[in-house]
Amino acid sequence: MYNPKSSKAEEFISHEEVLDTLKFAEENKNNTGLVDEIIERAKLRKGLNHREASVLLACDLPDKNEEIFALARQIKDEFYGNRVVLFAPLYLSNYCINGCVYCPYHRQNRHITRKKMMQEEIRREVIALQDMGHKRIAIESGEDPANNPIEYILESIDTIYSIKHKNGSIRRINVNIAATTVENYKKLKEAGIGTYVLFQETYHKESYEKLHPTGPKHDYAYHTEAMDRAMLGGIDDVGLGVLFGLEKYRYEFAALLMHAEHLEAAFGVGPHTISVPRVRPADDIDVLKFKNALDDDIFAKIVSCIRIAVPYTGIIVSTRENKATRERLLNLGVSQISGGSRTSVGGYAEPEPEDENSEQFEVNDTRTLDEVVKWLMELGFIPSFCTACYREGRTGDRFMSLCKSRQILNCCHPNALMTLKEYLEDYATPETKAVGETLIQKEFERIPNAKVRKIVEENLVKINCGMRDFRL
Repeated sequence: MYNPKSSKAEEFISHEEVLDTLKFAEENKNNTGLVDEIIERAKLRKGLNHREASVLLACDLPDKNEEIFALARQIKDEFYGNRVVLFAPLYLSNYCINGCVYCPYHRQNRHITRKKMMQEEIRREVIALQDMGHKRIAIESGEDPANNPIEYILESIDTIYSIKHKNGSIRRINVNIAATTVENYKKLKEAGIGTYVLFQETYHKESYEKLHPTGPKHDYAYHTEAMDRAMLGGIDDVGLGVLFGLEKYRYEFAALLMHAEHLEAAFGVGPHTISVPRVRPADDIDVLKFKNALDDDIFAKIVSCIRIAVPYTGIIVSTRENKATRERLLNLGVSQISGGSRTSVGGYAEPEPEDENSEQFEVNDTRTLDEVVKWLMELGFIPSFCTACYREGRTGDRFMSLCKSRQILNCCHPNALMTLKEYLEDYATPETKAVGETLIQKEFERIPNAKVRKIVEENLVKINCGMRDFRL
């Protein structure tokens, strides 16, 4: 039975409910009366349930799709403004005991170079990231209790937070590691992590078990229920995601929204972020074997419908996607992107040797962080390095209440400007700095509250004089 409040994976992600939803969506995809009704409901900015959103995703009426895209743009702007948060992944280790058939880290792969960074190596990588201008990173690691135990992850987090180099520091560490226990989630919370991220890969249980034939990740229920254990461990910011291309996209879309609804029903807090990666080529992985690949138009529709259905969530697109795709998606709901990324274990401090390959997947956007920052500003976006909400305790239900009421912009917009100013002073090329100074002056005038505008004006002067780390 479908039960969004249940703690059992097969009840809050009910296969039968997904199939009924897809059938309903297919039968009503061109029902203009119902589509109009759902669009009108979406305009209330309260979100949609998985059935309603699935109808919009299935709709193939050109005029209605244009309305959907336009509404996604409006909702993104009202909830997140023109800010785009920047981060970088940091791969600690690619040792893994799982048999995931879409990932080159799988245990049977004898081609890939296995690496695990020691703390001094992590230190060098973090300094390199700081020298680029990054303030927020997502640490990644394969699942291997012998090589990558929770103690190693915790030590690495402590190392990363301890490094202060010139004007640089990592102010927020998001963590993407395998599903674990409530006790370990408590330890991660105590270590000061930001968001705990775990991709479901696929919600289709039968496909999931075939795609994960060996290793602890084979356990569908344990993996799918990980966010519940994270919440019970005190982590109130969690990030969902599926790997599009493994299973039929409409199935994944409906189940992903059901997972978000479950978190709301069971804990009162939906996902802080939703990631939308697509299957990419990698060492010994042939993407042509996966028959559910998405074209760019369907991908854009998925992002738009997620933004409409879950207006409060941050939507993440990484450097898996190329410049053109990322630009398109930024206008349809994406609010976070990576920049200057490496998906190898190491590679920021110095390039990985040609005879070694520890990448998890090929990067499609190989531009430097500075090039990405300049590009965003030229598109009219504010590149944001802000981590204020996490450090001010605006997490979980506190963040959600501010975001759903659209009050979060009162903090996020000025904080974005101050962190951008830091970047321009410390890391930007002269060309990027010139574009940024013009953008800051323009956006400064848009701060509605006179008191806040005065504080920001004073802090921008202080940043010019060498002071750092101001936040509202």
